[in-house]
Amino acid sequence: MESLIKAAKGEIPCDLVLKRAQIVNTFTGEIERGNVGIHLGMVAGIGDYEGIAEEDLQGSYLSPAFIDGHVHLESSMLDVFQYARAVVPRGTLAVVTDLHEIANVAGLAGMKYVLDSARELPLDVFLMAPSCVPATALETSGAELTASDIEEAMRWPETTGLGEMMNFPGVLAADYSVLAKIKSAGNRAKDGHAPGLTGKMLNAYIAAGPASDHESTDYDEGKEKLRRGMRLMIRQSSSEKNLEDLLPLVNDETARRCFFVVDDRGASELLNEGDVDSIIRKAIQRGLSPLRAIQMATLNTAEYFKLDKYGAVAPGFYANLVVLSDLGNLKIDSVYYKGSRVAEAGRPVFKYSPSVPPALTSTFRIKPFSREDLVMPARLRGHPVIEVVPGQILTRKVFLEPKISGNQIVPDAENDILEAAVVERHRASGNIGLGLVKGFGLKRGAIASSVAHDSHNIVAVGAGIEDLYLAIREVERLQGGLTVVADGQVRVSLALPIAGLLSTEPLEVVADLLGHLEEAVRSLGSKLPAPFAVLSFLALPVIPELRLTDKGLVDVNAFKILD
Repeated sequence: MESLIKAAKGEIPCDLVLKRAQIVNTFTGEIERGNVGIHLGMVAGIGDYEGIAEEDLQGSYLSPAFIDGHVHLESSMLDVFQYARAVVPRGTLAVVTDLHEIANVAGLAGMKYVLDSARELPLDVFLMAPSCVPATALETSGAELTASDIEEAMRWPETTGLGEMMNFPGVLAADYSVLAKIKSAGNRAKDGHAPGLTGKMLNAYIAAGPASDHESTDYDEGKEKLRRGMRLMIRQSSSEKNLEDLLPLVNDETARRCFFVVDDRGASELLNEGDVDSIIRKAIQRGLSPLRAIQMATLNTAEYFKLDKYGAVAPGFYANLVVLSDLGNLKIDSVYYKGSRVAEAGRPVFKYSPSVPPALTSTFRIKPFSREDLVMPARLRGHPVIEVVPGQILTRKVFLEPKISGNQIVPDAENDILEAAVVERHRASGNIGLGLVKGFGLKRGAIASSVAHDSHNIVAVGAGIEDLYLAIREVERLQGGLTVVADGQVRVSLALPIAGLLSTEPLEVVADLLGHLEEAVRSLGSKLPAPFAVLSFLALPVIPELRLTDKGLVDVNAFKILD
């Protein structure tokens, strides 16, 4: 600290001076011209400084690095090093992550793997301790985090609060175990998850402690949550794109209580479109001031999560910086992490050799089953069907007359009524949930994945039982992954051997395979822009209206399994 003070006073040279910068001031929303002195990884000051090393930015813009305020890092399907390779060149140098995906598979050990790996990288990973592992009792997970487990996680140095409280029925019922988890966070941030809650139910939920929400999908929902004091996380992910509907809520009065989040974004989108930078860019294209957009991606996020020394180019703040040659188009030239250049011209300039604990690469325990176990007995009347809502995580519950052959229901590809299955893979329970889904558009074949929020059993959708069975077996053989099957053959697969969620391959290989997977799904007739993202949410029983878990069809609004 003494050395930093001396450098700030100009008594000793800084380690680095970035000269002739146009500095994005996130405190005042203005552009300042000046030199930025950096010492011991911190900003020493703005002014006339001399440095051991100096770089002339020649009028380029200098912004604080971006912060992703809510992300499930595992949704990228990348290990932590490859994830950093994807986001750091895009200007994201801090993420606030709820690791409930890997926690549902491997508990505290899974989370420790991610956090331990991140310590060696130019990416600050802050944990929101998962509040709902498992998310509900309506599914089977591989682990459970109790209130005492959360208390342990709260003692970890990376933990900054409590992750999204998805069990809103438990909150509204004042369930003791749920409230104990909220209490364990003390005065730290407590993220909410309140899709569609309104009126007194929303009041009760907020009164219990959750202070943010990323599930608003329209203007009125977002406005009510802002009015009731919540921070509005504006989400733009692979499958949930809420920016266009929520951005009109951002004005002079509300802007400081809004920030951007990715939530779930795959490797292909990270590589080809970007991370938080892509949301900022889209917001600017829709009329938001570049300065306000950057403020929402930096200082706003840091202040909500109480991330001291993040979110601004100012004395005593970390020198996590982004150099931009074009502010309006957010063209990133280089990125600095604590004063060291870590990316240039869109490419990372750091290295790391990750190692994976063996326990995380053998997480599949499936009770033997046959094709006959995927047969659905015929009902006398209309059958509840999960209907996909394009562009949203929500589904609809509709009643349709399924196709009957003999005494069993069979997929009806002509009318886009396909069979869905969820196979439990953690405890060899033998649980297999079966249902019908509309909206995937497959004319033949099947797709399957071990990425199935939040418990990550195997989820599959198919136009025929033979291919459906083969797809599930392929995921089991891979010890986790995504696959496309047609005509009794595996067409393309991506192995995810780390907890059935993460690949050991480089970013570019994962993105390429994901592209081949989606191309293969389209060749089978689907027009969904992100079919595997949609598939991954079919088993999530905390988002209305109808879902499928290993225990059966779940009516989310009634919070029960249907007969």
